[in-house]
Amino acid sequence: TDDSPLTTHDFPLTAHNSQLTIHHSPRQMATPQWIVKLQERWHVKSAWQVVIILVVFACTGFTVMFIKPPITEWLFHENHPAWFSILYWVLILPIYNLFLLFYGFVFGQFDFFWAFEKRFFSRIFKRRNTSK
Repeated sequence: TDDSPLTTHDFPLTAHNSQLTIHHSPRQMATPQWIVKLQERWHVKSAWQVVIILVVFACTGFTVMFIKPPITEWLFHENHPAWFSILYWVLILPIYNLFLLFYGFVFGQFDFFWAFEKRFFSRIFKRRNTSK
């Protein structure tokens, strides 16, 4: 390896108002392949938008996870019955989707999540054509 100290030849220099300015040439990091695949799948413009969308999903998941204990404490004060857990998982779906739209709005991705919700619910409530 070359352990020689850096010299002024290693960086382009500019003289401005009798001060020297060193211009670093930052290396652009390659976008990870999994982000590129999500960008293509979701038809979004940039890798940064993919990251924001993932943050929205994370915030929504954490919110849903953190609201269950206060709700159960408020309703039952101690141990909750088994039927409540089943009911919670059934009812959390629309609540999750509302939080998803809320966080999508907060992070400026409402249009993406609105389209996401429409596709999601169209798949759930898809009517099958039984006539041939």
